[in-house]
Amino acid sequence: MSKQFFPGISSIEFEGRDSKNPLAFKHYNADEVVEGKAMRDHLRFAVVYWHTMRGAGGDMFGWGTAERPWQTGEGTVKDAIQRARAMFEFVGKLGAPFYCWHDRDVAPHGKTLAESNKNFDAVGAELKKLQADTGIRLLWGTAQNFVHPRYMHGAATSCSADVFCFAAAQVKKALEWTHELDGEGYVFWGGREGYSTLLNTDLKREMDHLGRFMHMAVDYKRKLGFKGPFYIEPKPKEPTKHQYDSDAAACLNFLREYGLLEHFKLNIETNHATLAGHTMQHELEVAGAAGALGSIDANTGDLLLGWDTDQFPTDLYLTSQIMLSILNSGGFTTGGTNFDAKVRRESFKLEDLFHAHIAGMDTFARGLKIAAAIRKDGRLAGFVKNRYRSWDSGIGAKIESGKASFSDCEKHALKLGEVNDLESGRQELLEAIYNEFI
Repeated sequence: MSKQFFPGISSIEFEGRDSKNPLAFKHYNADEVVEGKAMRDHLRFAVVYWHTMRGAGGDMFGWGTAERPWQTGEGTVKDAIQRARAMFEFVGKLGAPFYCWHDRDVAPHGKTLAESNKNFDAVGAELKKLQADTGIRLLWGTAQNFVHPRYMHGAATSCSADVFCFAAAQVKKALEWTHELDGEGYVFWGGREGYSTLLNTDLKREMDHLGRFMHMAVDYKRKLGFKGPFYIEPKPKEPTKHQYDSDAAACLNFLREYGLLEHFKLNIETNHATLAGHTMQHELEVAGAAGALGSIDANTGDLLLGWDTDQFPTDLYLTSQIMLSILNSGGFTTGGTNFDAKVRRESFKLEDLFHAHIAGMDTFARGLKIAAAIRKDGRLAGFVKNRYRSWDSGIGAKIESGKASFSDCEKHALKLGEVNDLESGRQELLEAIYNEFI
């Protein structure tokens, strides 16, 4: 790693909230202990390969704008190895413990599957060396089964069995390298696993094929000896009009229907939650209630735009709500906070990559501390507990334990005559209490 891609930038340090240094943390102090655990272990930050290293600032209306000295445009393995070294320099200077990749963002497509695999092997060997040299770890890997034209009809849900097999082979290889690089998990994001019109779609058959694909992945995971969890990442649309992994509830229903729930958790993304018409906290709570909250993609969207803008999160309400749900669910184990976010097209300088990640990490650090303070204060949790107190004894406890019948409920209601002790939900008061911590 002799060549420096960010020569004017040194390691990002914690300088405290009074610092005016744009290349320093104001709130993220990796060693600071919150609820008995260091911030780094609560948050488990990861940098993504695709946006950070491959993003060029282009959009559907214009060419790329970003200054990226490691992008030669040649698309060779040599180019990919240079990009890997730039990635590890960036992550190392930022002080994030993890990174994530799609296979085809790491290594270039080949003309055949064998050539693509050979390319991946060459760059994978470099990633293994870079991990050993730096101590930076792989949070999760995934296969890019949505960009190539062969996946125009989907991958596991394609109308072509040939495409299904190609996708299976690609996931097999990505799993092998995730395992080789000691990845903590593996993500499935169905970028085109859905449909644009039902006029040409056998929905049940496609869902059955997707279930079969996931069972094959579980079987190979066992054969490989990979111990990390599988994650599914929900998203409702874009690029397809309707994707089968549309939100957390849909993913959980799919996993239960096909007998896969014990093998999978969810990787929840803020911008995807928004596109599904939900809040991020809602999606986290749905996953957490099922014991399936695994990891998160940390970003945000623009509510005035109807697509996946993948902006860096700088909203304290958002990050504190996220961390409140995560802490209440017991915190991350193998998952983490993955910055699936890109700088704006107008933020094209190299230092903008640091500014964006620093802002996101600081905002999550503050969100963590706010969430911990809310939990310590106890008023919000106490209000909720008290609101459901009628279920803790009497007929409520009998219903929850499965020992009550309709007849028992009728007898109780007849005895009451009418319900007279309903209380206010006090939403405005609770929102005001929450504001005390921001």
